[in-house]
Amino acid sequence: MSIVNELNKAGIKDIKKVYHNLDYDELYNLELKNNEGIVTENGAVTIDTGIFTGRSPKDKYFVNQPPSNKYIAWGEINHPIKKEVFDKLFEKSKKGLSGKELYVQDAFCGASENSKKSIRVVSEIAWQAHFVKNMLITPTEKELENFKPDFTLYMASTTVNDEWKKQGLNSEVFVVFDIEENIAVIGGTWYGGEIKKGVFSMMNYWLPLEGKLGMHCSANVGKDGDSALFFGLSGTGKTTLSTDPNRALIGDDEHGWDDKGIFNFEGGCYAKVINLDKDSEPEIYGAIKRNALLENIVIDNEGHIDYNDKSKTENTRVSYPICHIENHCATLQAGHPKNIIFLTADAFGVLPPVSKLTKEQAMYYFLSGYTAKVAGTERGITEPVATFSSCFGEPFLPLHPTVYAKLLGEKIDKHKVNVFLVNTGWSGGSYGVGKRMSIKATRSCINAILDGSINTSEFELVPVFNLSVPKTLNGVDSNILNPRNSWEDKKGYDKTRDKLAKMFIDNFKKYITENSEYDYSNAGPKIV
Repeated sequence: MSIVNELNKAGIKDIKKVYHNLDYDELYNLELKNNEGIVTENGAVTIDTGIFTGRSPKDKYFVNQPPSNKYIAWGEINHPIKKEVFDKLFEKSKKGLSGKELYVQDAFCGASENSKKSIRVVSEIAWQAHFVKNMLITPTEKELENFKPDFTLYMASTTVNDEWKKQGLNSEVFVVFDIEENIAVIGGTWYGGEIKKGVFSMMNYWLPLEGKLGMHCSANVGKDGDSALFFGLSGTGKTTLSTDPNRALIGDDEHGWDDKGIFNFEGGCYAKVINLDKDSEPEIYGAIKRNALLENIVIDNEGHIDYNDKSKTENTRVSYPICHIENHCATLQAGHPKNIIFLTADAFGVLPPVSKLTKEQAMYYFLSGYTAKVAGTERGITEPVATFSSCFGEPFLPLHPTVYAKLLGEKIDKHKVNVFLVNTGWSGGSYGVGKRMSIKATRSCINAILDGSINTSEFELVPVFNLSVPKTLNGVDSNILNPRNSWEDKKGYDKTRDKLAKMFIDNFKKYITENSEYDYSNAGPKIV
């Protein structure tokens, strides 16, 4: 059946033309022909995503129906929607996509042959097809011959839901999933990241039910096959720190872990570019060239990019195929990891630059998923604000966080993985007083973990958080390794430390139930 007939059968009518599985040059030409983007000085196209320059998490819904509803963790993250409301939104979206030129990209999510899923994305905009081509894994011509999607996502950006109030929804934007039908529909927003995270959410539903782990992390691998995972929320350094000239990049954001090892879900990278500096992040800077797709950046009439201009958004981004990183892992896979690194940007200046975790501490900090927002990133924030996101990716977890934690714990035990906590945030004081950890110092901590030299250090326990920190480490000022030593105001440190510890304790109470196997609170901070 032709792609047009398939779309007709799905309910999209009077299609003018379907651009199916275009190559980069074809997408580039259509983006310019349609006035969707502007070519920058380095050959990359830049586009604007409209009024939405980030995801709309409050507009994400799953159809409440069996059997998936017994697995989904309903609540603030995963909102239920009635089947009839989903069907109405799908019909409205199909009408919105009818009578137009459409772009269809077929791709795989997951580099592992045993775990990958076939994904089809239908959109009405060329650059969104480009985004899919960058971010997912492009099948070979032979694989495309018999391609059948396991899951189809319809991106109906120009369709808005004017009945949202009557339906009890959050806004005219909708990101809705029917798991049983293997369909997602996105409407009212142009933001490409909704596609990426929509597919990620579904992988995080499917894989754990097969005994496999989906992870919001980056990954790389050394010359000896020693792979490492970097977990962290946005802004903590996942992309920057896993992009290492001495190690092959497996991927920068989304991975799976099955019986064979770790594997990238994607075929590309999606990096923040606000304040991008070619000296600090040369690999990412160099990846921005023809076939890369920039979002919401500011350029002048000659196409010169101002990476420091945040007038459109602080969430300026670039997507690019992973082959733009010279030292990337061609298979997008590696064996079981030797090291796991939890990244946190602690704006309170309390956590050490690097700590070695016990298995129980690993479970505690994984379920906590801590980082901190700083003043200026959002309206109304004037001091550091703690953010806890279970498993370092709660917005993308359809199942309960303990499902992922249990799988991680089993794999840590089975494969004897070392786990570390690395603070890429502040030292010597909270935000506004202390200084941000230098990338050089953080790199030195990461290098010591990856080459194993940190294990020869003498360690000491820092009070309250009871974290094990090295007394000395090559390339790092010893004065900052124990964070209290770097503060001039020692009493101020103690007060701030106890304040943050209480936030951790209060957050973790949601996992403490009678006879709970996930009560790792003893591995967390203790206020005397």
